[in-house]
Amino acid sequence: MENEPLIDDALKSELSGLYRAQGRHYHNLAHIQAMLALAGDYRGSLGDPEAVEAAIWFHDAIYDSKAKDNEAQSAALAEKKLAGRVDPSRLDRIKAMIVATATHQLPPFDDATATRDASLFLDMDLSILGAAPDAFDAYERAVRREYAWLEEPMWRAGRSAVLKNFLARPHIFHTEAFRQRFEPQARENMARSSQALTNS
Repeated sequence: MENEPLIDDALKSELSGLYRAQGRHYHNLAHIQAMLALAGDYRGSLGDPEAVEAAIWFHDAIYDSKAKDNEAQSAALAEKKLAGRVDPSRLDRIKAMIVATATHQLPPFDDATATRDASLFLDMDLSILGAAPDAFDAYERAVRREYAWLEEPMWRAGRSAVLKNFLARPHIFHTEAFRQRFEPQARENMARSSQALTNS
């Protein structure tokens, strides 16, 4: 059992189908591929790279911009698809990482390695915030399209609250590596976006 990859080709193909669904402008396969590339960059720092890879593949598998339980639904899908392939404690770690993407607060693991893996995983998910300004702006436009059903004043209020929440945190990123690589640019991007949302 342990020698089989957690995410085999059949599962990749099935999950890719979900990420290719209509209406996914940011939470799509490109987002997953960007995170997998970062997981490759930081593979040497990960205690359980395969579990992190599984969390990446599943974390936005269920995505409906009108729903409030996407993360819980995605974790439930991971449980359904990975049951029998992975021991229960490892599956619990994967599910906890997926659910944590709802708030980007660290899951309360009592294991330092699991905590570090979750920190890196959550930071990979948010790395777009620290992208070059044009890439960040394209990301924001893509998310806006996913919320096309939401009227502009509601979008502005909601998005503004999300940005302010992150900007108020002592750190946007959990790990030193990501803070150094992305934090200054992320703060700049989000402050600019926040200003634009409240000014115009």
